[in-house]
Amino acid sequence: MTASATPEDLRYTPEHEWVRRTGATTVRIGITDYAQSQLGDVVFVQLPDTGTEIVAGESFGEVESTKSVSDVFAPLTAKVVAVNTELDTNPELVNSSPYGEGWLVDVEVGSESELEEALAQTVDADGYRGITEG
Repeated sequence: MTASATPEDLRYTPEHEWVRRTGATTVRIGITDYAQSQLGDVVFVQLPDTGTEIVAGESFGEVESTKSVSDVFAPLTAKVVAVNTELDTNPELVNSSPYGEGWLVDVEVGSESELEEALAQTVDADGYRGITEG
């Protein structure tokens, strides 16, 4: 795995989700390049509806590939404010653009301090590389 496959500006979870801060209380969540490569060709993505509350550490969706079905775990407790509906018809975007067009959901937490606290529970790119290469 190359360093370019793990963007430096994101936060990561041991379960292979990435988190990109998009505002004072909002983040975008997706699965990592490592995760999509382990899954193989993604054929279906099941995500929660807008307005759904997701809970840190709990599954909030599934990514189905030709090999298996994998849960997607919430890196933080938040409310879903947007869902990538493009994945309904183009689930392969998770493979071709995991950090771009293949994002999963946008979520919002109650306060900036809540978000800071949640992000502190994730790891940086170096920490994530340690997980995947270790």
